[in-house]
Amino acid sequence: MGFELLGLSAALVKAVTDSGYTDPTPIQAQAIPALLQGRDLLGIAQTGTGKTAAFTLPMIDILSQGRTRARMPRSLILEPTRELAAQVAENFDKYGKYHKLTKALIIGGVGFGDQDKLLAKGVDVLIATPGRLLDQVERSKIMLMGVEILVIDEADRMLDMGFIPDVERICAMMPGKRQTLFFSATMPGPVKKLADRFLNDPKIVEVARAASTNASILQHLVEVNPRHKKDVLRGLLKSEAVQNAIIFCNRKRDVSTLHDSLKRYGINIAQLHGDMEQPERTKVLENFKNGTVQILVASDVAARGLDIPAVSHVFNYDVPIHAEDYVHRIGRTGRAGRTGSAFMFAGESDAEAVQAIEKLINQKIPLHIVNTSSSNTTPAAPEAKENVTPAVKNKTRDKQSEAPRRSKVEKSSKAHKPLENLADADDNVRGLGTNMPAFMRISARSALQDD
Repeated sequence: MGFELLGLSAALVKAVTDSGYTDPTPIQAQAIPALLQGRDLLGIAQTGTGKTAAFTLPMIDILSQGRTRARMPRSLILEPTRELAAQVAENFDKYGKYHKLTKALIIGGVGFGDQDKLLAKGVDVLIATPGRLLDQVERSKIMLMGVEILVIDEADRMLDMGFIPDVERICAMMPGKRQTLFFSATMPGPVKKLADRFLNDPKIVEVARAASTNASILQHLVEVNPRHKKDVLRGLLKSEAVQNAIIFCNRKRDVSTLHDSLKRYGINIAQLHGDMEQPERTKVLENFKNGTVQILVASDVAARGLDIPAVSHVFNYDVPIHAEDYVHRIGRTGRAGRTGSAFMFAGESDAEAVQAIEKLINQKIPLHIVNTSSSNTTPAAPEAKENVTPAVKNKTRDKQSEAPRRSKVEKSSKAHKPLENLADADDNVRGLGTNMPAFMRISARSALQDD
């Protein structure tokens, strides 16, 4: 089925064809006709399924009729991060090039001046993060009673970032009669409650089981001592034919530390995290997209929805704190029909987190054997791929090493001979010659007897 069969205008189909797409993805094929009919939509889809185009394309055709009014946007798209908002804006530029729609991007980290000018003229499409949007509402620069179409994107990420109260407050400012589009990769309880509250008899589109992973991504679990992680990472970057890659860390300070370490080895690398100014973040992403930067080390600000089609590898330098984030992180590779590889580093302390991820995705992550002494890595032999998680493997290792540990304990107990035989023990004290002073012998006996 081609895009021309979905009910889109000829001009819009031409823009899509110009972008190199001929066939819609499953979520696009199911969502677009329903949206053109004016229905509300609940879209549940894993990352990389083309859901951004699933709502931008019909919105362009719907909004091509009508006119704008000052400070009263005709549609609103809420995104959890600046990067996602900017990406949606790019989609409108790409697909709407044969239409005369106006848009404004309202995000933090940039000045109000240019945003205020756009809003004063009136826009067809307003793309915003919740915090900055509320700032503009409080400054009386935006009125939301004219919104005809509302899109709440990445709703589960909104929940993780604490934006749900802001989203509820924003929705209360809009007319009750509107078309609402609600997208989420997973459906935890609070997100489902929000969807039930704001959607009216929605068309439900679920193209893949929530929290499933893309079958085109080869997943690997690398068991490694935390002290060897940097060495193993450098070895994988050399041995895995990495064209480009995103390396994820849990904490912003670790992003900077790892970035500086890899840069000292001459690796073409940049960093991305929430403490960076927006112009710098935008520049880093652009350099990574165009190939100027080969390796990007990032926090979870880059885990959701960023459309960089040709990422060959993803490395989870840290096991994600939330199991759902694993799905979104590795979803940065294997996009648009390509294959990709994802590696996750895990130590013994990560056993529970790894098990939670495997439970969520309903599969074991194959073990990848590494040689930490030389920083070289080799895939586990087929017979060695037992899909063993750290917790299980450690139990096996514990049984095998039980005897050596017991002998160490026995030796240790001999070193601390029974207290009553202390007088028979060697009285030599290192550093004091061959005779222990009497007062030290008395003190030692007293202490041991008290024990």
